[in-house]
Amino acid sequence: MASFRKADCAASAVPVQQPRLLDQVRQRVRRLGLARRTEEAYVGWVRRFILANGKRHPAEMGAPEIERFLTDLAVEVGVSASTQNQALSALLFLYKQVLGVELPWLDGIERAKKPQRLPVVLTRAEVVALLGQLTGTPWLMASLLYGAGLRLMECVRLRVKDVDFGKAELVVRQGKGGKDRRTMLPSTLIAPLQAQMDEARRIHQRDLDAGFGRVWLPDALARKYPQANAEWGWQYIFPASVRSHDPRDGRERRHHLDESRLQRAVKQARLRAGLAKPATCHTLRHSFATHLLEDGYDLRTIQELLGHADVSTTQIYTHVLNRGGRGVVSPLDRG
Repeated sequence: MASFRKADCAASAVPVQQPRLLDQVRQRVRRLGLARRTEEAYVGWVRRFILANGKRHPAEMGAPEIERFLTDLAVEVGVSASTQNQALSALLFLYKQVLGVELPWLDGIERAKKPQRLPVVLTRAEVVALLGQLTGTPWLMASLLYGAGLRLMECVRLRVKDVDFGKAELVVRQGKGGKDRRTMLPSTLIAPLQAQMDEARRIHQRDLDAGFGRVWLPDALARKYPQANAEWGWQYIFPASVRSHDPRDGRERRHHLDESRLQRAVKQARLRAGLAKPATCHTLRHSFATHLLEDGYDLRTIQELLGHADVSTTQIYTHVLNRGGRGVVSPLDRG
């Protein structure tokens, strides 16, 4: 009995090795249910911050090192204000959520001010010209960006259960800020979308027959409904062409289509259409909002369709129209 207690004490004396700092960041991000892209961005910025300071542990550093790091990003590297703010968010997450540091200087660090720029917007004729240069899946996805006002990642992450053909609407899950919302499904896209879903279903059935067919689900849902990831309703409408290993758990799954495929297709379509404007996938969303405003829809309705937290964000499109809500006409045009 004594020997057992001695061995037990010896075992308990062995120190438990703490995960590496970057692994702690990953674990905390996942524990809070943040997006995988947020995890990648935060881990990348924390690693960059550590390397920029001679591999010192962040617990040994503070406000001066963070300020210097952000200043170097702005002055030496020349990154944008949004990139500086992303780096700051990552470091604040590190200190508050991972290291548990609650110090006054954390909230005292100012964020870089973003320049107020008008979004690029295509005319209706330019949208027609751009979409006319696309075919197949890229055409359908780009049409959804414009026709439903979706963000790029909202489109590629659409799942079967999020489409209601009867009501002609889409449900956007976990949009920006983690919010859900509803938006319209253009009637002209119902038949093409149904055809795309038929193809996705054939792919899903082949995966099931091969012993796969389980899609990624948020952690809480995966635990609560362990069989749901194989159900048809949870599958991506735009599946990837091949299965891949999930970086989070190593399991082989079929993820959604890589968004870079649509980005490249839209860029090539813009060049073929001869458009001078630097149009991107997000330009189609801006054009959606602006054209609705031109058609007389109120800002509140457009705000809900876009999923903006504040109507002031939506008001930027009144400036795009150069109306400011007043329909101002230049005195030169009055004759």
